[in-house]
Amino acid sequence: MILGVIPARGGSKGIPRKNIRQICGKPLIAWTIEATRESAYLDRFVVSTEDPEIAGISRAYHAEVADRPAYLATDEATTLSVLQDILLKIDADIVVLLQCTSPVRTPDLIDQCIEKFRKTGADAVATGYLCSLFEWGTYSARRQDLHPYFHDDGNVYVINADNILNGDLFAGKRETVITDRECSFEIDDLFDFWLNEQILMKRNPGIVP
Repeated sequence: MILGVIPARGGSKGIPRKNIRQICGKPLIAWTIEATRESAYLDRFVVSTEDPEIAGISRAYHAEVADRPAYLATDEATTLSVLQDILLKIDADIVVLLQCTSPVRTPDLIDQCIEKFRKTGADAVATGYLCSLFEWGTYSARRQDLHPYFHDDGNVYVINADNILNGDLFAGKRETVITDRECSFEIDDLFDFWLNEQILMKRNPGIVP
């Protein structure tokens, strides 16, 4: 079974209540739920949360909710531990991790990542882009002479469930999917929130900010 997982805890510090903050007329989490619902390959998907309000909004957008223990909703809790908790409740072969902080996402991108996972025999697939950033003072070549490296953008991850249960998200064979640059901006602060809102308005003419 291919299981989609949307982690959404209630205790965001950078932007309080970030996962349900309104963006372009919907709670942030709704953009991820709606794209996930339209995937051609996901057999099932759940929102993992400890927060009753997030749970209620998720159900209003027709998502299944998996109750998360409070100890897995702290600042110290890891994504790995959250996914392990889900797999102890729901048996799956493949997990597709979809984070609310990447609202610019299409069902086609989710399915493209799943297809790449299947066709290549990968243990993990991540979306991202080629990055040429480096720490000041560590490199003096011209920008065009730099050797770009792949940076995962947090939008879609497809992971072998056995890796998760064994405690290593990205063990084994890893593959990548280069995203449209507009899909690669995660929301960590208010500027990111504004930027994603502008992209969503551009891609969805007529919606209200």
